[in-house]
Amino acid sequence: MLLISFGGPNAVDEIRPFLANVLRGRRIPPARIEAVVHHYERFGGISPLTEITMRQAEGLRARLASAPLPVYVGMRNWHPFLDDTLQEMSAAGVRRAVGLILAGHHSYSSCGQYKQNVAQAQETLRASGGRDLAVTYVPGWHTAAGFIETNARHIETARGNLPKHVRDEARLVFTAHSIPVTMAQASRYEADLKESAAAIAQRLGWANWALVFQSRSGRPGDPWLEPDICDYLRAESQHGLAAVVISPIGFVADHVEVLYDLDHEAAETCATVGIAMQRAASVNDDSMFLNALAEAVLAQCERYVGGRPLPLISSTPPRIEAAPPAR
Repeated sequence: MLLISFGGPNAVDEIRPFLANVLRGRRIPPARIEAVVHHYERFGGISPLTEITMRQAEGLRARLASAPLPVYVGMRNWHPFLDDTLQEMSAAGVRRAVGLILAGHHSYSSCGQYKQNVAQAQETLRASGGRDLAVTYVPGWHTAAGFIETNARHIETARGNLPKHVRDEARLVFTAHSIPVTMAQASRYEADLKESAAAIAQRLGWANWALVFQSRSGRPGDPWLEPDICDYLRAESQHGLAAVVISPIGFVADHVEVLYDLDHEAAETCATVGIAMQRAASVNDDSMFLNALAEAVLAQCERYVGGRPLPLISSTPPRIEAAPPAR
């Protein structure tokens, strides 16, 4: 199995090289790049994404060990890079792999670009004389029961931390990374997000909800998906919105864009306009979420493998000791 993720720096001196990888091929004003550098510096140059991805990989290894199905991690923008991971897999004798992209909602930037990167890594592998490695991808899991249930539980926990006098009137606000409107029109991104949000809200019996966007990074004149989370909060405060629970369903880890854009900027906006706010945790390495991913991987194996089916995972997964929360 190939677990495919975004990647993130692990030290201050890695921030700019990491961002150079993220932004390769794009013309971004230096001032905008420096602003993002400061976001990472706020957290000591460490993105929690890498540590959380590795915990997710460990959880999947435990669940897929009886298949047996080894789990490799390949990152788009930082170590372990996809090129290096495919070289390692090929040298270990892997000839077929199931790829799982750690993004549940489909667009070019969230899924298509990663498949393109894997194809480039395959070309590099062949050019270096390595033996070819075929990759088939796990289909969409944005409405998988474990993904929905994990988000619902995290939202309930966050709602319980709101002041009691506003808890019942709070609005559930889902967030996801904004993308260009032209990219959204060519994909299922918005539809996938709305299906996830509706399923979670229905599971909670919470009718008062909205889907908004965050982390816009394009040129100011280009249309991107809106409303922006902070603009939305300011506007809704004028209509009497008293409390929100923010759920970052477009992300599977509490990384810098979640920590800065929501825990810092959105929280500051709420404090300014007088809205009580709690942010629900991302799915991270929650056991129920990892169960859902493991089931999706095994189902994809069974579609393509010849002979007897791979064994199903136990309904009672092995206990996994969680690492300390990323900071």
